[in-house]
Amino acid sequence: MRVCIPVEIFEGMESKVYGHFGSAPVFAIFNTDTNGLSTISNKDMHHAHGACNPVMALGGQIADAVIAGGIGAGALSKLNQAGIRVYRAGAENIKDNVDMLLAQRLPEFKISQTCGGHSHGGGCAH
Repeated sequence: MRVCIPVEIFEGMESKVYGHFGSAPVFAIFNTDTNGLSTISNKDMHHAHGACNPVMALGGQIADAVIAGGIGAGALSKLNQAGIRVYRAGAENIKDNVDMLLAQRLPEFKISQTCGGHSHGGGCAH
């Protein structure tokens, strides 16, 4: 399984999960089959709020799951429509979140938990 985790600064398995999927500078991709870790630059980082294109952001790379600190409703819906499950981060770094995912201890994001904007009480869950 390929797991995508948004990060600000890539520091291997100790990289901290970024607070919002769409504006993360880098995505770490962890392969649970090989324990390999690679990175992808966010190709859609400067999108307008609510217009995140997660497929473009990932540069066409395929992920089976995403672990994020926060995510907008549009990105969550698009990822789910593509068959990608999105989990809410339960720890600070990649390693602990992957361990929690494999132990089935991370909850899936629900639309009611998504970011509604960053100003005027937008309701971000991060």
